[in-house]
Amino acid sequence: MRNPSFLPPLSEAAPLLGVLGLVLILTSGVLFGAAPGGDRKAAAAAPEEESPAGGTSAGGTSIGETSTGPEWNRIASLLADGQVVFGIFSGEKTPETAREMARQSLADFVFYSMETGPFDIPEMAAYQEALSPAEGRGPANPHPLALRIPPLRDGREQAAERSAAGLDAGAYAIVFPHVETAAEAEYAVASMRPRRVGGLRGDFDPEAARVFGVSAEDYAAHADVWPLAGSGELISMVLIEDRVGVANALEIVSVPGVSVAFPGPGDLRRAYGGDRDAVEAAIQTVLSACQQVRVPCGITAGPEDIAARIEQGFRVFIVTSPEALAVGHRAAGRRVGS
Repeated sequence: MRNPSFLPPLSEAAPLLGVLGLVLILTSGVLFGAAPGGDRKAAAAAPEEESPAGGTSAGGTSIGETSTGPEWNRIASLLADGQVVFGIFSGEKTPETAREMARQSLADFVFYSMETGPFDIPEMAAYQEALSPAEGRGPANPHPLALRIPPLRDGREQAAERSAAGLDAGAYAIVFPHVETAAEAEYAVASMRPRRVGGLRGDFDPEAARVFGVSAEDYAAHADVWPLAGSGELISMVLIEDRVGVANALEIVSVPGVSVAFPGPGDLRRAYGGDRDAVEAAIQTVLSACQQVRVPCGITAGPEDIAARIEQGFRVFIVTSPEALAVGHRAAGRRVGS
């Protein structure tokens, strides 16, 4: 604070000068750049945070990027707006089924799994072409596709290749099953990030930009993971489905670049030998970890339990039926078309 000794004695000063001097004293914190409340430490720049994939500035935004928020990926934009998000399983991997899913107006995304079976990118591309016709792509795309790939434990380099292949084919989200450690989560995020920020993904295939309905230059500028990159348009989803993953849940969801984390009820039932109480405790452990670090937590649900799960704090859902979508929208207070 400035030294007030330069002021003349109030008894010798004109009333107006005294008032002005007092105002200067009281406001000197503002004049000299103090933080609100007088705490300069609160206004100090945060130390630069290096993500596992590298190349970020303080706050997690990619270097050279303006943080404008996601615009093309419905999952990311709804989460950024604080909304509950609803996805639906893809059903049979045929164009006919894709066209049926495209009529599900309450679904915010389609969950397409290639965790097991052939890793058939052309089949996925044909499904996506039927799901999102050309006139529905880009910012207006109502049904972005989330692709589940095989687990990292099957081979990290192969997982990175599959992640890149899915993104190059136009997937908006990559789902990593059976994540057990923070190191695996870090690798998952890095596999989606471009090399210009220290990630593992190489040059983009023009097909990705075509599916997104944007130019190749615009896609390249936004092909990063949200919310680590403020204007990133890609979503990373990690599934915690094993005992060791539950034990490491807080470390996993704390990894910068994890967009959404899910406890997997089906695999957890196998992991805990069908003990329903233990499974529910594991689910709540993952939810609590997500809430501690403010990462959206997802889960599968049906019409009978989706409202309760929303009340518990889950924010992303994958369902099998239009009925569950309708019940979920009502419970979340989502308006039709929002």
